[in-house]
Amino acid sequence: MNINASIVDQRIVGILSEFEEYLPVGTDVNGKKSAAFVLLSMSTALDISIEEASELLTEGGNDVGIDGLHIGEVDDGEFTVTLFQGKYKVNDLSGTANFPENSVQKAVNTIATLFDPSKHIEMNDRIAPKVEEIRSLVRDGYIPNVRMLLCNNGDKWTAQAQNWIDQSGFNKDQVGWIHWNHDLIVSVLQKKKAVDDTIRLTGKAVIDDFNFRRVLLGKVPVTEIAELFNRHNDLLLERNIRRYLGLHSNRVNQAIHETLCDEQRKSNFYFFNNGITMICRKFRHNALQGENYQVKLESLQIINGGQTCKTIQQTLNKPGLFPQQYDNVYVLVRIYELADDDKDFVRDITYATNSQNPVDLRDLRSNDEIQRQLETGIKDLGYTYKRQREEGASGSSVVTSSIVAESVLAIWRRSPQQAKFRRNEHFGALYNTIFNDLNAAQALLAVLIFRFVENQRKRPESDSPPEFIPYASHYIAMVMGLLLNDENNQKITDISHKSYHGLVAKFETDKSRLYQLAIKALTNALKNLYGDRPVSLQQLSATFRRGDLLNYISAPQTKG
Repeated sequence: MNINASIVDQRIVGILSEFEEYLPVGTDVNGKKSAAFVLLSMSTALDISIEEASELLTEGGNDVGIDGLHIGEVDDGEFTVTLFQGKYKVNDLSGTANFPENSVQKAVNTIATLFDPSKHIEMNDRIAPKVEEIRSLVRDGYIPNVRMLLCNNGDKWTAQAQNWIDQSGFNKDQVGWIHWNHDLIVSVLQKKKAVDDTIRLTGKAVIDDFNFRRVLLGKVPVTEIAELFNRHNDLLLERNIRRYLGLHSNRVNQAIHETLCDEQRKSNFYFFNNGITMICRKFRHNALQGENYQVKLESLQIINGGQTCKTIQQTLNKPGLFPQQYDNVYVLVRIYELADDDKDFVRDITYATNSQNPVDLRDLRSNDEIQRQLETGIKDLGYTYKRQREEGASGSSVVTSSIVAESVLAIWRRSPQQAKFRRNEHFGALYNTIFNDLNAAQALLAVLIFRFVENQRKRPESDSPPEFIPYASHYIAMVMGLLLNDENNQKITDISHKSYHGLVAKFETDKSRLYQLAIKALTNALKNLYGDRPVSLQQLSATFRRGDLLNYISAPQTKG
Protein backbone atom coordinates (compact mmCIF):
# COMPACT_ATOMS: atom_id res chain seq x y z
CA MET A 1 0.00 0.00 0.00
CA ASN A 2 1.29 3.45 -0.98
CA ILE A 3 1.35 5.80 2.02
CA ASN A 4 0.19 8.86 0.10
CA ALA A 5 -2.57 6.87 -1.60
CA SER A 6 -3.68 5.73 1.84
CA ILE A 7 -3.70 9.32 3.15
CA VAL A 8 -5.86 10.39 0.22
CA ASP A 9 -8.23 7.47 0.81
CA GLN A 10 -8.63 8.58 4.43
CA ARG A 11 -9.43 12.10 3.24
CA ILE A 12 -12.06 10.70 0.91
CA VAL A 13 -13.69 8.77 3.75
CA GLY A 14 -13.82 12.05 5.66
CA ILE A 15 -15.48 13.82 2.70
CA LEU A 16 -18.09 11.04 2.48
CA SER A 17 -18.91 11.62 6.12
CA GLU A 18 -18.80 15.41 6.27
CA PHE A 19 -19.91 16.51 2.79
CA GLU A 20 -22.26 13.78 1.60
CA GLU A 21 -24.85 16.36 0.48
CA TYR A 22 -22.44 17.53 -2.24
CA LEU A 23 -22.05 14.05 -3.75
CA PRO A 24 -24.25 12.63 -6.54
CA VAL A 25 -27.56 11.19 -5.32
CA GLY A 26 -28.38 7.58 -6.12
CA THR A 27 -24.83 6.31 -6.59
CA ASP A 28 -23.29 3.48 -4.61
CA VAL A 29 -20.39 3.85 -2.17
CA ASN A 30 -17.78 3.34 -4.89
CA GLY A 31 -19.42 5.99 -7.04
CA LYS A 32 -19.50 8.41 -4.13
CA LYS A 33 -15.82 7.71 -3.45
CA SER A 34 -14.98 8.54 -7.06
CA ALA A 35 -16.92 11.80 -6.83
CA ALA A 36 -15.28 12.62 -3.50
CA PHE A 37 -11.88 12.08 -5.13
CA VAL A 38 -12.76 14.58 -7.85
CA LEU A 39 -13.85 17.07 -5.18
CA LEU A 40 -10.56 16.60 -3.34
CA SER A 41 -8.58 16.98 -6.57
CA MET A 42 -10.37 20.21 -7.49
CA SER A 43 -10.07 21.57 -3.97
CA THR A 44 -6.31 21.01 -3.81
CA ALA A 45 -5.51 21.95 -7.41
CA LEU A 46 -7.48 25.21 -7.34
CA ASP A 47 -6.87 26.02 -3.66
CA ILE A 48 -10.57 26.24 -2.83
CA SER A 49 -12.82 24.67 -0.20
CA ILE A 50 -14.75 21.43 -0.72
CA GLU A 51 -17.95 23.51 -0.72
CA GLU A 52 -16.63 25.71 -3.52
CA ALA A 53 -15.37 22.66 -5.42
CA SER A 54 -18.84 21.09 -5.26
CA GLU A 55 -20.09 23.95 -7.45
CA LEU A 56 -17.70 22.79 -10.18
CA LEU A 57 -18.76 19.13 -10.09
CA THR A 58 -20.34 17.99 -13.38
CA GLU A 59 -20.12 14.21 -12.94
CA GLY A 60 -23.13 12.18 -14.05
CA GLY A 61 -24.86 11.03 -17.21
CA ASN A 62 -24.05 13.05 -20.35
CA ASP A 63 -21.10 14.74 -18.65
CA VAL A 64 -19.08 14.53 -21.93
CA GLY A 65 -16.25 12.87 -20.01
CA ILE A 66 -15.70 15.87 -17.73
CA ASP A 67 -16.14 15.42 -13.97
CA GLY A 68 -15.38 19.02 -13.00
CA LEU A 69 -15.05 22.36 -14.77
CA HIS A 70 -13.70 25.72 -13.61
CA ILE A 71 -13.92 28.90 -15.71
CA GLY A 72 -11.37 31.57 -14.84
CA GLU A 73 -11.67 35.33 -15.14
CA VAL A 74 -11.22 37.08 -18.49
CA ASP A 75 -7.82 38.78 -18.56
CA ASP A 76 -6.35 40.63 -21.53
CA GLY A 77 -8.77 38.94 -23.94
CA GLU A 78 -8.07 35.44 -22.61
CA PHE A 79 -9.55 33.14 -20.00
CA THR A 80 -8.45 29.87 -18.44
CA VAL A 81 -10.66 26.79 -18.36
CA THR A 82 -9.59 23.96 -16.06
CA LEU A 83 -11.14 20.58 -16.82
CA PHE A 84 -11.01 17.63 -14.44
CA GLN A 85 -11.43 13.96 -15.18
CA GLY A 86 -11.06 11.58 -12.24
CA LYS A 87 -10.33 7.86 -12.16
CA TYR A 88 -10.18 6.46 -8.66
CA LYS A 89 -9.12 2.88 -7.88
CA VAL A 90 -11.23 2.10 -4.83
CA ASN A 91 -9.67 -1.31 -4.14
CA ASP A 92 -6.12 -0.57 -5.29
CA LEU A 93 -4.08 1.74 -3.09
CA SER A 94 -0.70 0.65 -4.49
CA GLY A 95 -0.42 3.93 -6.41
CA THR A 96 0.94 2.17 -9.51
CA ALA A 97 -2.01 1.92 -11.92
CA ASN A 98 -1.73 4.14 -15.01
CA PHE A 99 -4.39 6.64 -15.92
CA PRO A 100 -6.58 4.70 -18.41
CA GLU A 101 -5.68 5.07 -22.09
CA ASN A 102 -9.29 5.15 -23.27
CA SER A 103 -10.04 8.00 -20.84
CA VAL A 104 -7.17 10.04 -22.29
CA GLN A 105 -8.53 9.44 -25.78
CA LYS A 106 -11.99 10.52 -24.61
CA ALA A 107 -10.54 13.70 -23.09
CA VAL A 108 -8.85 14.53 -26.41
CA ASN A 109 -12.17 14.13 -28.23
CA THR A 110 -13.97 16.21 -25.61
CA ILE A 111 -11.61 19.18 -25.96
CA ALA A 112 -11.95 19.00 -29.74
CA THR A 113 -15.73 19.39 -29.38
CA LEU A 114 -16.22 21.45 -26.24
CA PHE A 115 -14.70 24.71 -27.45
CA ASP A 116 -16.39 24.77 -30.85
CA PRO A 117 -19.62 26.82 -30.50
CA SER A 118 -21.03 25.31 -33.69
CA LYS A 119 -20.95 21.70 -32.47
CA HIS A 120 -23.95 20.25 -30.64
CA ILE A 121 -23.39 18.07 -27.56
CA GLU A 122 -25.89 16.28 -25.37
CA MET A 123 -25.08 17.43 -21.82
CA ASN A 124 -26.58 17.15 -18.36
CA ASP A 125 -28.03 20.18 -16.57
CA ARG A 126 -24.92 20.64 -14.41
CA ILE A 127 -22.44 21.02 -17.24
CA ALA A 128 -24.55 22.52 -20.04
CA PRO A 129 -24.72 26.11 -18.65
CA LYS A 130 -20.96 26.11 -18.00
CA VAL A 131 -20.11 24.85 -21.48
CA GLU A 132 -22.43 27.36 -23.12
CA GLU A 133 -20.85 30.11 -21.02
CA ILE A 134 -17.46 29.08 -22.42
CA ARG A 135 -18.84 29.00 -25.95
CA SER A 136 -20.43 32.40 -25.45
CA LEU A 137 -17.05 33.83 -24.48
CA VAL A 138 -15.45 32.18 -27.53
CA ARG A 139 -18.13 33.66 -29.81
CA ASP A 140 -17.37 37.10 -28.34
CA GLY A 141 -13.73 36.70 -29.37
CA TYR A 142 -12.13 35.71 -26.06
CA ILE A 143 -9.39 33.10 -26.31
CA PRO A 144 -9.65 30.01 -24.06
CA ASN A 145 -6.53 28.54 -22.51
CA VAL A 146 -7.23 24.99 -21.40
CA ARG A 147 -5.73 22.98 -18.55
CA MET A 148 -6.82 19.34 -18.65
CA LEU A 149 -6.17 17.71 -15.26
CA LEU A 150 -6.32 13.93 -15.45
CA CYS A 151 -6.62 12.83 -11.84
CA ASN A 152 -6.05 9.36 -10.38
CA ASN A 153 -4.53 7.58 -7.39
CA GLY A 154 -1.82 6.02 -9.52
CA ASP A 155 0.81 6.71 -12.18
CA LYS A 156 0.65 8.91 -15.26
CA TRP A 157 -0.87 7.77 -18.54
CA THR A 158 1.02 5.42 -20.87
CA ALA A 159 3.23 6.26 -23.85
CA GLN A 160 0.39 5.29 -26.21
CA ALA A 161 -1.95 7.71 -24.44
CA GLN A 162 0.72 10.41 -24.75
CA ASN A 163 0.86 9.72 -28.50
CA TRP A 164 -2.87 10.49 -28.75
CA ILE A 165 -2.25 13.79 -26.96
CA ASP A 166 0.71 14.63 -29.21
CA GLN A 167 -1.25 13.73 -32.35
CA SER A 168 -4.36 15.65 -31.31
CA GLY A 169 -3.30 18.73 -33.25
CA PHE A 170 -3.95 21.04 -30.30
CA ASN A 171 -1.79 24.13 -29.99
CA LYS A 172 0.59 23.35 -27.13
CA ASP A 173 0.56 27.02 -26.16
CA GLN A 174 -3.19 26.80 -25.60
CA VAL A 175 -3.88 23.30 -24.23
CA GLY A 176 -1.90 21.88 -21.32
CA TRP A 177 -2.16 18.35 -19.89
CA ILE A 178 -1.49 17.85 -16.20
CA HIS A 179 -1.34 14.60 -14.25
CA TRP A 180 -2.78 15.15 -10.76
CA ASN A 181 -2.48 12.24 -8.35
CA HIS A 182 -2.23 11.23 -4.70
CA ASP A 183 1.39 12.41 -4.41
CA LEU A 184 0.55 15.93 -5.61
CA ILE A 185 -2.56 16.09 -3.42
CA VAL A 186 -0.53 15.20 -0.34
CA SER A 187 2.21 17.70 -1.26
CA VAL A 188 -0.44 20.45 -1.42
CA LEU A 189 -1.95 19.33 1.90
CA GLN A 190 1.56 19.60 3.37
CA LYS A 191 2.23 23.02 1.84
CA LYS A 192 2.83 24.56 5.27
CA LYS A 193 5.82 22.28 5.76
CA ALA A 194 9.02 24.28 6.35
CA VAL A 195 11.64 24.22 3.61
CA ASP A 196 15.30 24.44 4.61
CA ASP A 197 17.87 24.60 1.82
CA THR A 198 20.98 26.29 0.46
CA ILE A 199 21.33 28.48 -2.61
CA ARG A 200 24.51 29.55 -4.37
CA LEU A 201 25.05 33.22 -5.20
CA THR A 202 27.42 34.45 -7.88
CA GLY A 203 29.54 37.57 -7.51
CA LYS A 204 29.21 40.18 -4.79
CA ALA A 205 26.10 40.59 -2.64
CA VAL A 206 24.67 43.29 -0.41
CA ILE A 207 23.94 42.17 3.15
CA ASP A 208 22.60 44.63 5.68
CA ASP A 209 20.71 44.95 8.96
CA PHE A 210 17.76 47.30 8.57
CA ASN A 211 14.90 48.13 10.96
CA PHE A 212 15.72 45.12 13.16
CA ARG A 213 15.64 42.81 10.12
CA ARG A 214 18.34 41.37 7.87
CA VAL A 215 18.38 41.81 4.10
CA LEU A 216 20.42 40.15 1.35
CA LEU A 217 20.48 41.21 -2.30
CA GLY A 218 22.34 39.01 -4.73
CA LYS A 219 22.64 37.41 -8.14
CA VAL A 220 21.69 33.74 -8.53
CA PRO A 221 22.12 31.48 -11.59
CA VAL A 222 18.78 30.43 -13.07
CA THR A 223 20.06 26.84 -12.91
CA GLU A 224 20.11 27.19 -9.12
CA ILE A 225 16.45 28.27 -9.13
CA ALA A 226 15.47 25.35 -11.37
CA GLU A 227 17.24 22.86 -9.10
CA LEU A 228 15.67 24.42 -5.99
CA PHE A 229 12.20 23.93 -7.47
CA ASN A 230 13.02 20.45 -8.68
CA ARG A 231 13.74 19.58 -5.04
CA HIS A 232 10.78 21.31 -3.38
CA ASN A 233 8.38 22.44 -6.09
CA ASP A 234 5.23 24.23 -4.88
CA LEU A 235 6.11 23.83 -1.21
CA LEU A 236 8.16 26.98 -1.79
CA LEU A 237 5.07 28.95 -2.76
CA GLU A 238 2.29 30.38 -0.61
CA ARG A 239 -0.26 28.87 -2.97
CA ASN A 240 -0.33 25.78 -5.15
CA ILE A 241 -1.07 25.12 -8.82
CA ARG A 242 -3.54 28.01 -9.08
CA ARG A 243 -0.69 30.38 -8.24
CA TYR A 244 1.25 29.12 -11.27
CA LEU A 245 -0.91 29.25 -14.37
CA GLY A 246 1.70 27.70 -16.63
CA LEU A 247 3.32 28.77 -19.87
CA HIS A 248 0.17 28.21 -21.88
CA SER A 249 -2.08 30.68 -20.12
CA ASN A 250 -0.05 33.70 -19.14
CA ARG A 251 1.61 36.23 -21.44
CA VAL A 252 4.22 37.22 -18.85
CA ASN A 253 5.30 33.61 -18.34
CA GLN A 254 5.50 33.13 -22.10
CA ALA A 255 7.72 36.22 -22.40
CA ILE A 256 10.02 34.89 -19.65
CA HIS A 257 10.21 31.54 -21.44
CA GLU A 258 10.98 33.16 -24.79
CA THR A 259 13.76 35.29 -23.27
CA LEU A 260 15.37 32.22 -21.70
CA CYS A 261 15.25 30.41 -25.04
CA ASP A 262 16.71 33.32 -27.02
CA GLU A 263 20.46 32.87 -27.42
CA GLN A 264 21.00 36.60 -27.94
CA ARG A 265 18.85 37.85 -25.04
CA LYS A 266 19.10 35.26 -22.28
CA SER A 267 22.45 36.61 -21.00
CA ASN A 268 20.58 39.85 -20.15
CA PHE A 269 17.76 38.04 -18.32
CA TYR A 270 18.96 39.61 -15.05
CA PHE A 271 18.13 43.08 -16.41
CA PHE A 272 14.77 42.12 -17.96
CA ASN A 273 13.24 40.42 -14.93
CA ASN A 274 11.98 42.04 -11.71
CA GLY A 275 13.59 39.33 -9.62
CA ILE A 276 12.52 36.95 -6.86
CA THR A 277 11.66 37.86 -3.28
CA MET A 278 12.28 35.21 -0.61
CA ILE A 279 11.58 35.30 3.10
CA CYS A 280 13.06 33.01 5.72
CA ARG A 281 13.34 32.65 9.48
CA LYS A 282 17.13 32.78 9.30
CA PHE A 283 19.88 32.89 6.69
CA ARG A 284 23.56 32.16 7.23
CA HIS A 285 26.66 32.63 5.09
CA ASN A 286 30.43 32.76 5.44
CA ALA A 287 30.96 36.48 6.07
CA LEU A 288 34.74 36.05 5.58
CA GLN A 289 34.19 35.46 1.88
CA GLY A 290 34.00 38.53 -0.30
CA GLU A 291 31.67 37.00 -2.91
CA ASN A 292 30.12 33.77 -4.28
CA TYR A 293 28.31 33.00 -1.04
CA GLN A 294 26.61 29.73 -0.17
CA VAL A 295 23.53 30.89 1.76
CA LYS A 296 21.73 28.52 4.10
CA LEU A 297 18.06 29.36 4.60
CA GLU A 298 15.61 28.12 7.24
CA SER A 299 11.84 28.07 6.57
CA LEU A 300 12.21 29.42 3.06
CA GLN A 301 9.16 30.82 1.22
CA ILE A 302 8.88 32.73 -2.05
CA ILE A 303 6.39 35.59 -1.81
CA ASN A 304 7.10 37.28 -5.15
CA GLY A 305 8.45 35.78 -8.35
CA GLY A 306 6.77 32.39 -8.12
CA GLN A 307 5.73 32.67 -11.77
CA THR A 308 9.34 33.41 -12.72
CA CYS A 309 10.66 30.46 -10.72
CA LYS A 310 8.19 27.96 -12.15
CA THR A 311 8.79 29.17 -15.70
CA ILE A 312 12.57 28.88 -15.21
CA GLN A 313 12.06 25.35 -13.87
CA GLN A 314 9.84 24.27 -16.74
CA THR A 315 12.08 25.83 -19.38
CA LEU A 316 15.34 24.38 -18.05
CA ASN A 317 13.76 20.93 -17.57
CA LYS A 318 12.91 20.74 -21.25
CA PRO A 319 14.16 17.41 -22.70
CA GLY A 320 17.38 17.67 -24.67
CA LEU A 321 18.41 20.96 -23.08
CA PHE A 322 21.84 21.20 -21.42
CA PRO A 323 21.86 23.22 -18.16
CA GLN A 324 25.42 24.32 -18.97
CA GLN A 325 23.90 26.60 -21.60
CA TYR A 326 22.61 28.70 -18.69
CA ASP A 327 25.77 28.99 -16.61
CA ASN A 328 25.92 32.73 -17.28
CA VAL A 329 22.20 33.47 -16.98
CA TYR A 330 21.21 35.09 -13.68
CA VAL A 331 18.23 36.47 -11.80
CA LEU A 332 18.06 39.03 -8.98
CA VAL A 333 17.15 37.58 -5.57
CA ARG A 334 16.07 39.49 -2.46
CA ILE A 335 16.17 37.57 0.81
CA TYR A 336 14.50 38.96 3.95
CA GLU A 337 15.14 37.38 7.32
CA LEU A 338 11.91 37.85 9.30
CA ALA A 339 10.75 36.64 12.68
CA ASP A 340 7.78 34.27 13.08
CA ASP A 341 5.65 37.12 14.47
CA ASP A 342 6.24 39.29 11.37
CA LYS A 343 3.18 37.97 9.48
CA ASP A 344 1.60 41.41 9.07
CA PHE A 345 4.83 42.76 7.66
CA VAL A 346 5.07 39.82 5.26
CA ARG A 347 1.62 40.64 3.92
CA ASP A 348 2.63 44.28 3.48
CA ILE A 349 5.71 43.24 1.50
CA THR A 350 3.70 40.82 -0.59
CA TYR A 351 1.08 43.47 -1.33
CA ALA A 352 3.71 46.00 -2.39
CA THR A 353 5.49 43.54 -4.69
CA ASN A 354 2.43 41.63 -5.95
CA SER A 355 -0.20 44.32 -6.41
CA GLN A 356 -0.61 43.13 -10.00
CA ASN A 357 -1.57 39.63 -8.82
CA PRO A 358 -5.31 39.63 -8.00
CA VAL A 359 -5.35 36.07 -6.64
CA ASP A 360 -3.58 37.22 -3.50
CA LEU A 361 -5.22 40.59 -2.92
CA ARG A 362 -7.87 39.38 -0.48
CA ASP A 363 -5.23 38.29 2.01
CA LEU A 364 -3.16 41.37 1.34
CA ARG A 365 -6.10 43.70 2.07
CA SER A 366 -7.03 41.78 5.21
CA ASN A 367 -5.35 44.26 7.56
CA ASP A 368 -6.97 47.36 6.07
CA GLU A 369 -8.86 49.43 8.62
CA ILE A 370 -12.20 48.85 6.85
CA GLN A 371 -11.66 45.07 7.05
CA ARG A 372 -10.93 45.25 10.77
CA GLN A 373 -13.99 47.44 11.32
CA LEU A 374 -16.18 44.99 9.42
CA GLU A 375 -14.80 42.14 11.52
CA THR A 376 -15.78 43.95 14.74
CA GLY A 377 -19.18 45.08 13.47
CA ILE A 378 -20.13 41.70 12.04
CA LYS A 379 -19.11 40.00 15.27
CA ASP A 380 -21.48 42.30 17.18
CA LEU A 381 -24.28 41.16 14.86
CA GLY A 382 -23.64 37.50 15.69
CA TYR A 383 -21.42 36.38 12.79
CA THR A 384 -17.73 35.66 12.27
CA TYR A 385 -15.96 37.60 9.51
CA LYS A 386 -13.03 35.88 7.81
CA ARG A 387 -10.65 38.54 6.54
CA GLN A 388 -8.18 35.95 5.23
CA ARG A 389 -8.58 32.79 3.20
CA GLU A 390 -6.85 30.54 5.71
CA GLU A 391 -8.78 31.61 8.78
CA GLY A 392 -10.96 29.32 10.89
CA ALA A 393 -13.86 27.08 9.98
CA SER A 394 -16.86 27.54 7.72
CA GLY A 395 -20.59 27.44 8.39
CA SER A 396 -23.74 29.53 8.19
CA SER A 397 -22.47 31.88 10.89
CA VAL A 398 -19.19 32.52 9.06
CA VAL A 399 -18.96 35.26 6.43
CA THR A 400 -15.90 35.62 4.20
CA SER A 401 -14.58 38.89 2.85
CA SER A 402 -14.87 37.50 -0.70
CA ILE A 403 -18.61 36.75 -0.41
CA VAL A 404 -19.15 40.19 1.15
CA ALA A 405 -17.38 41.81 -1.80
CA GLU A 406 -19.37 39.82 -4.34
CA SER A 407 -22.74 40.41 -2.64
CA VAL A 408 -22.24 44.12 -1.99
CA LEU A 409 -21.02 44.82 -5.53
CA ALA A 410 -24.00 42.98 -7.01
CA ILE A 411 -26.74 44.36 -4.74
CA TRP A 412 -25.88 47.74 -3.23
CA ARG A 413 -23.45 48.89 -5.93
CA ARG A 414 -25.80 47.61 -8.66
CA SER A 415 -23.04 45.97 -10.69
CA PRO A 416 -24.06 42.30 -10.88
CA GLN A 417 -22.00 41.62 -13.99
CA GLN A 418 -18.85 42.93 -12.31
CA ALA A 419 -19.64 40.96 -9.18
CA LYS A 420 -19.58 37.70 -11.11
CA PHE A 421 -17.16 38.28 -13.96
CA ARG A 422 -14.57 40.55 -12.36
CA ARG A 423 -13.94 38.68 -9.13
CA ASN A 424 -10.20 39.00 -9.62
CA GLU A 425 -10.60 42.78 -9.25
CA HIS A 426 -12.81 42.82 -6.13
CA PHE A 427 -9.80 43.43 -3.91
CA GLY A 428 -7.95 45.40 -6.56
CA ALA A 429 -9.44 47.97 -8.94
CA LEU A 430 -12.97 47.59 -7.51
CA TYR A 431 -11.95 47.54 -3.85
CA ASN A 432 -12.85 51.14 -3.02
CA THR A 433 -16.10 50.94 -4.99
CA ILE A 434 -17.16 47.97 -2.87
CA PHE A 435 -15.87 48.76 0.60
CA ASN A 436 -15.87 52.55 0.92
CA ASP A 437 -18.56 53.66 3.41
CA LEU A 438 -19.69 50.05 3.88
CA ASN A 439 -20.90 49.10 7.36
CA ALA A 440 -21.40 45.65 8.88
CA ALA A 441 -25.22 45.71 8.62
CA GLN A 442 -25.13 46.52 4.90
CA ALA A 443 -22.53 43.81 4.29
CA LEU A 444 -24.43 41.12 6.21
CA LEU A 445 -27.81 41.92 4.68
CA ALA A 446 -26.30 41.69 1.19
CA VAL A 447 -24.75 38.31 2.04
CA LEU A 448 -28.05 36.94 3.41
CA ILE A 449 -29.87 37.97 0.23
CA PHE A 450 -27.20 36.51 -2.04
CA ARG A 451 -27.00 33.26 -0.05
CA PHE A 452 -30.76 32.77 -0.38
CA VAL A 453 -30.60 33.31 -4.15
CA GLU A 454 -27.68 30.91 -4.53
CA ASN A 455 -29.54 28.24 -2.53
CA GLN A 456 -32.48 28.66 -4.90
CA ARG A 457 -30.15 28.19 -7.85
CA LYS A 458 -28.61 25.05 -6.40
CA ARG A 459 -31.88 23.55 -5.14
CA PRO A 460 -34.73 25.18 -7.08
CA GLU A 461 -38.19 24.80 -5.60
CA SER A 462 -39.73 24.69 -9.06
CA ASP A 463 -39.46 21.56 -11.20
CA SER A 464 -38.95 23.73 -14.29
CA PRO A 465 -37.05 26.90 -13.33
CA PRO A 466 -36.33 29.47 -16.08
CA GLU A 467 -33.35 28.68 -18.30
CA PHE A 468 -31.57 31.87 -17.23
CA ILE A 469 -31.31 30.82 -13.55
CA PRO A 470 -27.70 29.45 -13.81
CA TYR A 471 -26.50 32.87 -15.01
CA ALA A 472 -28.73 35.23 -13.06
CA SER A 473 -28.03 34.93 -9.32
CA HIS A 474 -26.31 38.30 -9.04
CA TYR A 475 -29.10 40.05 -10.95
CA ILE A 476 -31.84 38.37 -8.91
CA ALA A 477 -30.08 39.36 -5.68
CA MET A 478 -29.75 42.95 -6.90
CA VAL A 479 -33.46 43.21 -7.71
CA MET A 480 -34.41 41.67 -4.36
CA GLY A 481 -32.21 44.20 -2.56
CA LEU A 482 -33.76 47.08 -4.53
CA LEU A 483 -37.24 45.79 -3.74
CA LEU A 484 -36.49 45.36 -0.05
CA ASN A 485 -35.30 48.95 0.21
CA ASP A 486 -38.12 50.27 -1.95
CA GLU A 487 -40.85 48.52 0.02
CA ASN A 488 -39.39 49.82 3.28
CA ASN A 489 -38.97 53.36 1.91
CA GLN A 490 -35.25 53.43 2.64
CA LYS A 491 -31.92 53.96 0.95
CA ILE A 492 -28.75 51.95 1.33
CA THR A 493 -27.40 54.64 3.67
CA ASP A 494 -30.35 54.01 6.03
CA ILE A 495 -29.20 50.44 6.74
CA SER A 496 -27.31 50.29 10.02
CA HIS A 497 -26.99 48.16 13.14
CA LYS A 498 -30.14 49.89 14.43
CA SER A 499 -32.32 48.77 11.52
CA TYR A 500 -30.52 45.52 10.73
CA HIS A 501 -32.56 43.03 12.79
CA GLY A 502 -35.87 44.50 11.63
CA LEU A 503 -34.79 44.32 7.99
CA VAL A 504 -33.60 40.73 8.36
CA ALA A 505 -36.95 39.78 9.90
CA LYS A 506 -38.82 41.39 6.99
CA PHE A 507 -36.53 39.71 4.49
CA GLU A 508 -37.06 36.28 6.06
CA THR A 509 -40.82 36.81 5.89
CA ASP A 510 -40.90 38.13 2.32
CA LYS A 511 -37.92 36.45 0.64
CA SER A 512 -39.91 33.92 -1.41
CA ARG A 513 -42.24 36.65 -2.70
CA LEU A 514 -39.32 38.97 -3.46
CA TYR A 515 -37.56 36.15 -5.28
CA GLN A 516 -40.58 35.52 -7.53
CA LEU A 517 -40.88 39.25 -8.24
CA ALA A 518 -37.22 39.34 -9.23
CA ILE A 519 -37.70 36.35 -11.55
CA LYS A 520 -40.66 38.13 -13.12
CA ALA A 521 -38.63 41.31 -13.54
CA LEU A 522 -35.82 39.50 -15.33
CA THR A 523 -38.26 37.55 -17.50
CA ASN A 524 -39.88 40.82 -18.58
CA ALA A 525 -36.47 42.44 -19.15
CA LEU A 526 -35.40 39.56 -21.40
CA LYS A 527 -38.65 39.80 -23.32
CA ASN A 528 -38.15 43.53 -23.82
CA LEU A 529 -34.63 42.88 -25.04
CA TYR A 530 -35.23 39.88 -27.31
CA GLY A 531 -38.96 39.98 -28.03
CA ASP A 532 -40.61 36.61 -28.55
CA ARG A 533 -37.75 34.95 -30.41
CA PRO A 534 -36.00 31.96 -28.76
CA VAL A 535 -32.85 32.73 -26.76
CA SER A 536 -30.07 30.13 -26.53
CA LEU A 537 -27.97 29.41 -23.45
CA GLN A 538 -25.01 31.05 -25.19
CA GLN A 539 -27.02 34.24 -25.74
CA LEU A 540 -28.24 34.19 -22.14
CA SER A 541 -24.70 33.82 -20.86
CA ALA A 542 -23.51 36.76 -22.97
CA THR A 543 -26.50 38.89 -21.94
CA PHE A 544 -25.84 38.54 -18.22
CA ARG A 545 -22.07 38.83 -18.64
CA ARG A 546 -22.23 42.13 -20.53
CA GLY A 547 -24.90 43.66 -18.33
CA ASP A 548 -27.33 44.17 -21.20
CA LEU A 549 -30.31 43.91 -18.85
CA LEU A 550 -29.31 46.70 -16.46
CA ASN A 551 -31.09 49.31 -18.57
CA TYR A 552 -34.31 47.30 -18.38
CA ILE A 553 -34.46 46.75 -14.61
CA SER A 554 -35.46 49.13 -11.87
CA ALA A 555 -37.09 48.55 -8.51
CA PRO A 556 -40.41 50.32 -9.29
CA GLN A 557 -40.92 48.19 -12.41
CA THR A 558 -40.66 44.98 -10.38
CA LYS A 559 -43.62 45.68 -8.09
CA GLY A 560 -46.67 43.55 -8.64
